[in-house]
Amino acid sequence: MSKRCRTVMFFAVAGLLAVPLAEAQPPRESLRVGVIEFSSSALRESSQQALLEALRLQGYVEGKNLVLERRYAEGRPERVGEVAKELAAMRLDAIVSTCTPTTLSMSRATQTTPIVMARVADPVSSGLVSSFAHPGKNVTGLSSQFEDVAPKMLELLLETVPNATPVGVVLNPGNSIHKVFLGEVERAARARGVSILPVDMGLKVQVVDAFEIMKRQGVASLLVLPDDPVLLHRRRVIAEVALRNRLPSFFGAREAVEDGGLMSYGASMSETYRQVAYYVDRIAKGAKPANLPVQQPTTFELVINLKTTKALGIRVPQSVLLRVDRVIE
Repeated sequence: MSKRCRTVMFFAVAGLLAVPLAEAQPPRESLRVGVIEFSSSALRESSQQALLEALRLQGYVEGKNLVLERRYAEGRPERVGEVAKELAAMRLDAIVSTCTPTTLSMSRATQTTPIVMARVADPVSSGLVSSFAHPGKNVTGLSSQFEDVAPKMLELLLETVPNATPVGVVLNPGNSIHKVFLGEVERAARARGVSILPVDMGLKVQVVDAFEIMKRQGVASLLVLPDDPVLLHRRRVIAEVALRNRLPSFFGAREAVEDGGLMSYGASMSETYRQVAYYVDRIAKGAKPANLPVQQPTTFELVINLKTTKALGIRVPQSVLLRVDRVIE
């Protein structure tokens, strides 16, 4: 599907999902929603708060007519399948998942309970949905468009820190979508004539050990590939060790910049969860996931941590500063 078609479809879906944000809706009947997360509750607090706020605007209030069944794998891959099966057995009204791996686990656990995904890259290729316009199964929600964003991340990193090459592209080899992202980044790097080095930071590799390898390879900056629960779970330690090693780090989520990373570019995670709430409400009112088109993001935020720029002695070009949407100080 072309970007133009996806954009047109986004506005069509937005019209279906949109509700007035200025005032909350009347109270609804009781709603039971599951949330599956790879990481810990501490790392997902802001996004879940956004989900609760958006559901409240729809008339669902936790403790009154909303039960939110939160399940965390605490960064343990072997727990993801267990958590998915646990939620599937509850026969909930809907289950919210975040990234591609956790959504795939959830879809394997149940083919009947509606699943609303957030920030999932290319759900058609992964088999989660039949098409963006007609998902056709029990899964719908929001796609991240990260496959298109990854090369832009490299472009913005090099524009901000032109001499920070070779670029270490941090990935999780166990995540099949990262092979797609890496291919896109490699093509973008060749076009710019810059060198990149893939860096394995999956769970079998200790973060500190990975940085030691990068040091020996002469890596000068980091681009952390998005849409991976392992790397999202490790974002704080990656940002901290990168800063300690004086390496500029670029992520796909603002939360990593709040944790000390240099920059990020991508759709707002909190905004994505607010939109997820509207899917949940539509499903609660009787809509079938198979008939709710998957929504693509049309806006992406560029975030920069000024404290980190000062610590690294980076002078951000005016051309980049003019495009920054949010500054962390």
